[in-house]
Amino acid sequence: MIKRSIEDTIKGQLHDGRAIIVMGTRQVGKTTLLKQVFATDSSDVLWMSGDEPDVRGMFENMTSTRLRSIIGNHRVVIIDETQRIEDIGIKLKLITDQIPEVQLLATGSSSFELANRINEPLTGRKWEYKLFPLSFTELVNETNLIEEKRMVPHRMVYGSYPDVVTHPGKEVAILRELTESYLYKDILEFDRIHKPEKLTKLLQALAYQVGAEVSYNELSQLCGLDAKTVASYISILEQAYIIFRLGSFSRNLRNELKNSRKIYFYDNGIRNALIGNFSQVENRTDVGALFENYAIAERIKRKEYLIDYARSWFWRNTNKQEIDYIEEKDDRIHAYELKWNPRRKTSAPLSFRNAYPDADFTIINRDNIEDLLLY
Repeated sequence: MIKRSIEDTIKGQLHDGRAIIVMGTRQVGKTTLLKQVFATDSSDVLWMSGDEPDVRGMFENMTSTRLRSIIGNHRVVIIDETQRIEDIGIKLKLITDQIPEVQLLATGSSSFELANRINEPLTGRKWEYKLFPLSFTELVNETNLIEEKRMVPHRMVYGSYPDVVTHPGKEVAILRELTESYLYKDILEFDRIHKPEKLTKLLQALAYQVGAEVSYNELSQLCGLDAKTVASYISILEQAYIIFRLGSFSRNLRNELKNSRKIYFYDNGIRNALIGNFSQVENRTDVGALFENYAIAERIKRKEYLIDYARSWFWRNTNKQEIDYIEEKDDRIHAYELKWNPRRKTSAPLSFRNAYPDADFTIINRDNIEDLLLY
């Protein structure tokens, strides 16, 4: 399964003088995507991987002269897992500036450190894309809308990492491998993570609090970390594309919450693996939280792939009235309430309607979920 929209975009940007950077967790298909881009012209491509010790060593004292010798007649250079290579931004800039006839592509599994190491040297010299586990629309395109809607309960439990989707019956084993190996591979090598066992506790605490407002002070007590370290670890997890934050929407009305936050997982399967619960949705007490996490994560993927700059929020006031998901774009507000059960009726809180009379309000459930997710 391939990221067709991104594949087409990348093909259209080849040899325009800029590096192409593809970011995302391990096992989401970054390498597969680039192999697909060059499927008909692979002989012209030089592949290197930062996971290989000799490749990392080669880049330690790299010069443009040596680079030209290594690249030879290849017109395309792809460097996988660049986060493993020291000062990689300078090395990528060297290729882009000194060997402009070569198209450079690079992948990275985590954006902490790497983002800073790449962004400054390559300012104005790169296109950057994020990859996630397979999206609802990608899966619809592989099958059809009816079939994928039937699979939503399955995705809510096992998520949509490519290996999980393509190996039915082996979901649990694959997810355990992902969480125990790949999930931590880059994070635990990051030198600001000093207590990996506390990081695991933090992830589990976040998994149990999906859909609820989170308090860094409360999390610090649960995990045995100070609040500042909790905030730092959450930032690292976000930059590793494991979780993402939603802030609370406010236009400074007195009764709106202004500094609250919720935290979601990009993939439900990872969330469920962390707490060791793969029960089916019919037997779960957290089905509402699962549906909320699934729907919002899929919407975030949709925004990224469409290059949609709408800002995402949730809304709540001091009377504990809330709306699950808000998007704001071009001064327009679109509000969504997420209900797994289509028989659950609801309406926008009166205080919200009075404050934002022009806002759209839509109820999303399992019967009409495509209205929120398709692109």
